[in-house]
Amino acid sequence: MLHARPGHLAACFLSLAIAVCACPGEARAQDEHVRAHPPGSDADLAQQLQNPIASLISVPFQNNLDFGGGPGNDGFGNTLNIQPVVPLRLNDDWTVISRSIIPIIHQERYSAEHETGLGDITQSFFFSRRSDVPGLTLGVGPAVLLPTATRPAFQSRQWGAGPTAVVVQQSGSWTMGVLANHLWGFADSADRRGRPDLNQTFMQPFVSHNFSNGFAATATLEASYDWTGRQWTLPLAAGVSQLVNIGQTPVNLVAQARYWFDGPSNAPEWGLRFAAVFVFR
Repeated sequence: MLHARPGHLAACFLSLAIAVCACPGEARAQDEHVRAHPPGSDADLAQQLQNPIASLISVPFQNNLDFGGGPGNDGFGNTLNIQPVVPLRLNDDWTVISRSIIPIIHQERYSAEHETGLGDITQSFFFSRRSDVPGLTLGVGPAVLLPTATRPAFQSRQWGAGPTAVVVQQSGSWTMGVLANHLWGFADSADRRGRPDLNQTFMQPFVSHNFSNGFAATATLEASYDWTGRQWTLPLAAGVSQLVNIGQTPVNLVAQARYWFDGPSNAPEWGLRFAAVFVFR
């Protein structure tokens, strides 16, 4: 596995995203975005879905196939993340968005036995105020880790909590932003059995470009840092998405390839991601 300098890598990726989105030939003003993507069109809906706290009720099913992990670098993992997003309008200016991550995990050759079960659930609430800046979305709030895992290999055996925030800028056909949180363990849910204290930062810079008819190209760096173990985990994902309709329900289909620039000794080397995002309007 390539051991990059993760701090520089994350900074370079985010700088590149900002530079690309600021290209004068591509980044149009918000009124041009409205003309290019009429409200209610597939292209407009597809771009809204690039915002992780868009004012849409959506249920993403994100399936991750991971290869080259485990102690022998031959392990296989499959994680299905169910990630419902539900906005609740408080008044004309404020909206609170609930975002859950419910992982269902399967691992082979990470231990003596195959492991399958529910992982720990992360629940976030973003309070978002209507912005006067065209295309800008800001959200801040709490994140909570629930110790719901059913297998010892997937358990932190701790309750966790901390702040979370997201900033998204949409201009023309471009969307870019950063989602971040930090979780501290504050109470044990069971016998810790030597498990380290939960003290982890997560940062997810992302960028996408939407084309006509609901097609988009996307890239994201899902960086996390374990302050207890002093270890980065750095998978980069890039791919495409296409908005389709199944009956009366819009569904955004996503395909991405992933590569780990850094991670613990048992982290995967590479992976594939397939997702279906069901939208309810």
